[in-house]
Amino acid sequence: MKIPPHQRTTLDNGVKLILLPRHDVPLIAFEVVVRGGARLDPTLQAGLASVTAELLTRGAGQRDAYGFADAVEGAGGALEAGAHSEALLLHGQFLARDRELMLELLADALQRARFEPAELDTVRSRRIEFIKAAKDSEPQSLIGAYGRALLFGAHPYAKPISGSEQSLAELRREDVWQYYQDHVGADRLTLVFAGDFDPDELRAAVASAFGDWRCARVPLLSLRAPERVKGRKVLLVDAPGSAQTYFWIANIGVARTYPQRAALEITNTAFGGSFRSMLMQALRVKSGLTYSAGSSFRRGSVPAEFAISSFTQTESTTQAVDLALNTLDTLKHEGAGARAIDSARSYILGQYPLGFETAADWAGALAELDLYGLPDSYIDEFAGALRGVDVAQSRQVIAGAFPDSDDVDIVLIGDAARIRPEAARYGALREKPLAAPDFQPPPR
Repeated sequence: MKIPPHQRTTLDNGVKLILLPRHDVPLIAFEVVVRGGARLDPTLQAGLASVTAELLTRGAGQRDAYGFADAVEGAGGALEAGAHSEALLLHGQFLARDRELMLELLADALQRARFEPAELDTVRSRRIEFIKAAKDSEPQSLIGAYGRALLFGAHPYAKPISGSEQSLAELRREDVWQYYQDHVGADRLTLVFAGDFDPDELRAAVASAFGDWRCARVPLLSLRAPERVKGRKVLLVDAPGSAQTYFWIANIGVARTYPQRAALEITNTAFGGSFRSMLMQALRVKSGLTYSAGSSFRRGSVPAEFAISSFTQTESTTQAVDLALNTLDTLKHEGAGARAIDSARSYILGQYPLGFETAADWAGALAELDLYGLPDSYIDEFAGALRGVDVAQSRQVIAGAFPDSDDVDIVLIGDAARIRPEAARYGALREKPLAAPDFQPPPR
C-alpha cells in the first residue's frame, strides 16, 4: 500500500489541512481531529471531552439539534462526533455537490455549537442508562474501564473516556463550555478531506470558513509516559449470581511510534490476534474453557496497555486465568515459532489492504498520521516490513513489549462469593461492587 498523492497546508491561525483528491466516486469524506481529547478531562469529570464532542452536532449555528440532523440526513450525508484519549473526532461524508453544506455544518459544529442544556441532559441520561444496562447484560464491555483505572492510577489514560455514572451525573453546561473554550480551537484542528473535489477550490473554501477562528485558550501540554507495573494487583468486581467470570490481564505496552511495529503486529497476531493464535488454541480449541480469547495493544502518543481478555464459566475461573498466564509464559520463554509467524504474516497481509479501499479509509489514515506525528512510511513501508519479520525480531519484541506473567494487573468481574479465594491467589486483592457508580479501584 502506498499513500496516494495529497497536499498539506497550514492556515495562519494554525489550522492544518490535508487534501487527498480522488475522482472515482462523487463523494467527499472527511476526518476532523481536535487534539487533546479525554486525557484533558478534570479528575472528577471523566466523560467531559466525549460529551462535549457529541454535543457539537446536537445543535449549532442557526440549527437546533433536529435541524442539524435534518440538514445532514436530508442531503444523504453522514456526520458523527466522538472522542478518544487524545482527540475529539468528527467524521463522515457528503456528496461532492453538497460541499458547501458540508463545510457550513462542520464550521458551525466546531465554532458555533449551542451546547443546549436540554441536549446535555439527554446525552448524560442516555449514557448513564447505557452503563447500567451494560452492567446488567454485558459487563465485559466495561472491563477495560475497570482495568485502565487500576493499571494507570493517576495517569490520564486511567479515565473512562465515556464517563461513569457518577461523573456523568455531575456534569453541567458550564463544565462543557469551559472545556470547549479551553481545549477546542484553530491551533488544535486538523481537517482531512478525501474525495471528489478541486484542491484549490476546497482550500480557499476552508480558509474562508475557518481562517478567522480563535485558538484554544489553554496550551496543549505533552503527555507523560506511564510506568510499567511490577508484581501483581487484582481487582475483583462483584457481580452476585453471575454464571461467568470475565477477566482482563494487562501491563503497560508500547507507543504508536514503536519502531518494531511490524514485528509487534505479527507477534501479537500469533499470540492472541486470530483464531489460530496461542490464546485461542489454549483456551478454546484445546480446553473448551471459553468461546473467545485475545490480546491487544492500545498505542497512543505514549504507551497504553497490552491486555489479554476472555471469559469462562464461574467454576472454571482459576483454570482459565491460569491457562492465560501460562500461555503468556510460553510466549516469553519459547517465542512464537517460525510457522506461527508465517501464518500471522499471511493473515495481516491479507487484511491490511482492506483498510484502504475508500476515501473515508484514507481520510482516517491520514488523520492518524497527523495526530501521532507519524511519517508516510508508517503506511508506505509497512507491508515490506511485515515480509522481513523473522523469529529473531519477534523474540526482541516479546522481550521488550510483552510483560512477564508475574508483572500484571488482573481484573475479574464475577460472583465474588464463589471466586474470592481464587482471586486472592493472584496478588493483592481489592474488591468493589459492580453496582458502584464509578470504575475506580478502592484504596489499598
